[in-house]
Amino acid sequence: MARTPRTSAEDIRQRLATRIISSELSPGTPLDETALATEFSVSRTPVREALRLLAASGLVQQRPHATALVAKPDQATLAGMFEVMGYLEALCASLSAAQMSHAERSDLQRLHKEMAQIVRSGDTVVYSEANERFHSAIYDGAHNDYLAEITRSTRQRLQPFRRAQFNTLGRLSQSHSEHGDVVLAILQGDRRGAEEAMQRHIGIVQAAFADLQDENVRRGPKAAAAKLPAGA
Repeated sequence: MARTPRTSAEDIRQRLATRIISSELSPGTPLDETALATEFSVSRTPVREALRLLAASGLVQQRPHATALVAKPDQATLAGMFEVMGYLEALCASLSAAQMSHAERSDLQRLHKEMAQIVRSGDTVVYSEANERFHSAIYDGAHNDYLAEITRSTRQRLQPFRRAQFNTLGRLSQSHSEHGDVVLAILQGDRRGAEEAMQRHIGIVQAAFADLQDENVRRGPKAAAAKLPAGA
C-alpha cells in the first residue's frame, strides 16, 4: 500500500510531537521558528503552521509576540478529549451501519484486509496512515457532513497521541482486531454493535497511550525518544 505524502508542516508537526511526547523536549523548552526552519530545511511558514497544529493538541503554548514553548496537556484535559472522541466516533460508526452504501461497505472491508498485511510488516508509520483512512471512511459513511467535520477536527487535536500509541508492544495487531469488530457490525447493519465496538476501541487507544507514557517515564527521555520512529 502506497504511503500518503505529507506536507512539510505535517511532517514537522509529527517529528516535534514525537520529541515532546517522549519527553526529549520538556515543558517550557522554547521552540524558535528560525532555528526549526534551519533544522528542517524549510521556510518559517510550515514551521509556524506545525506549531499552530501542536498548540491545538496542547503540546505547544503560543504567546503573542513571543517564542512558542513546549507544553503538555494535563491528564484531565487529555481524558476529556478522548471521551468526546469516543462519543463522536461511536456515533459515526452507528450511522455508518445504517447509512453506508454497498460500495462503501466493500471499500471499508477491503481496506481492513489490506491493513492486515501492514500489521504483518510491523510498519507503524504506514499503519497509522492507513488507520486514518479507515476512520475517515467511517466518518464519511455516516453521511452527515457536520458530524464528519467536528469528528475530524477533534481527531486532528488527538492525532499525536493516537499515533504514538501504535508503538506499544502488540498494539498493531490489537488495533486491527478491534477494527474487525467495528467492520463486522457495520457490514451487518448492527448500529448498537458498531457504536459499542468503536467506543471500546477508542477507550483502548486511550489506555494504550497511557501505558506508553508510563513506559517513557520508566525508560527515561533518551531511551523513549530512540524507541519512537520519526513521524510516529
